[in-house]
Amino acid sequence: MKTFAELGFPGRLIAVEGLDGSGKSTQIYLLKRWLEAEGVKVYFSEWNSSELVKSATSKGKKRELLSPTTFSLIHATDFADRYERHLLPLLRAGYVVLCDRYVFTAYARDVVRGCPMGWVRGIYNFAALPDLTFFFKADLEVSLNRILDGRPKLKFFEAGMDLRLSPDPYESFRIFQGRILDQYLAMSSEFKFITIDANQRVETQQAEVRKLVNQRIDFDQFRRNSPLPLPPPVRRNGISKGKASDEGEEDSAA
Repeated sequence: MKTFAELGFPGRLIAVEGLDGSGKSTQIYLLKRWLEAEGVKVYFSEWNSSELVKSATSKGKKRELLSPTTFSLIHATDFADRYERHLLPLLRAGYVVLCDRYVFTAYARDVVRGCPMGWVRGIYNFAALPDLTFFFKADLEVSLNRILDGRPKLKFFEAGMDLRLSPDPYESFRIFQGRILDQYLAMSSEFKFITIDANQRVETQQAEVRKLVNQRIDFDQFRRNSPLPLPPPVRRNGISKGKASDEGEEDSAA
């Protein structure tokens, strides 16, 4: 498998991986905001977000109807739809594409749920490798506490309750996510993950991520041709209070 750069795509793809509660979503959001501020053309995509299958996945989860094979195929459909309709066109257009989870999520989760590794990888064999993959490695207890800080209880599939590992959702989470962690660690060298200590402070992690991205990607190749549009001026009593209205062109900058 080759990266998008090795395949000659003008754009670059950066993926983040990690356990639920590892903080990877926070880190990629901060990275996105920073790249935008640097004038880089950025597109963001997250796991299980395709409109084509999102509602079906949600219904299946709520009714607890998804077998490991069905779960795997639905997520593969979601990924394939986003890959063809969103990721490839933006990479061809010279964007830096940020992915909150990539095929490695399937490689880890689906195998832990009992799907054969060769079969899972075969489903995703159409996908190129990211140009950078950050793996946010957090202790299980740290991940669990972060999740519970945001909401009162664990989700059914997040805790691996469908696998009947333990009647206690917290213990089930530890077992399930621990097995996923083992899969990530086994893949780390094969796919050249950049491991970040996710037990550190958010700011410390982000500084390391920005430094590595800056070292490996030439921002000048991905600059926007024009600035982001300014927000509309505030109007009171029909009178514009924004400077942009006096300069005409700035309101319509693209």
